[in-house]
Amino acid sequence: MITPAYVQMMAKYNAEMNRRMYGAAARLSDEQRRTECGTFFHTLHATFSHLLWGDRMWMSRFAGWEKPPVGISGSVGLIEDFATLRAERVAADAAIQDWADGVRQDWLDGELRWFSGAMQREMAQQCAPLVVHMFNHQTHHRGQIHAMITRFGETTGDTDLPFVL
Repeated sequence: MITPAYVQMMAKYNAEMNRRMYGAAARLSDEQRRTECGTFFHTLHATFSHLLWGDRMWMSRFAGWEKPPVGISGSVGLIEDFATLRAERVAADAAIQDWADGVRQDWLDGELRWFSGAMQREMAQQCAPLVVHMFNHQTHHRGQIHAMITRFGETTGDTDLPFVL
């Protein structure tokens, strides 16, 4: 399905796109970052927070990271200060890249078992589609972030993978 090279490419792409999105969001006011925009998680700040939460949750399963201290409903308020959230995002992206550099094909082909708080049951699935999901989840919500940022007149630069890396 996917290879370690794919995981490494996506980790680099996500880190770069997060850098661009946070850079554009930093040029906005805190009020703008917390303005209701009609998206699933309502605001830029909440969506950024949810994405960090999601990556930490998946990485707790993939690589033994500490689980976030809140469930999905608390994900939007994981970190309230934007500067701290941005710093934590940078650190998470670096750690995801380090993890990606060590991913092996046999692990991707293997099975992961975990308890899903969202589903309220034990789950088991091949690792590869779960890794794809983690990166796809990022891309999905970053699309919402991009829409909110452009709504406020900011730009992020190109977002297409072939032209970013």
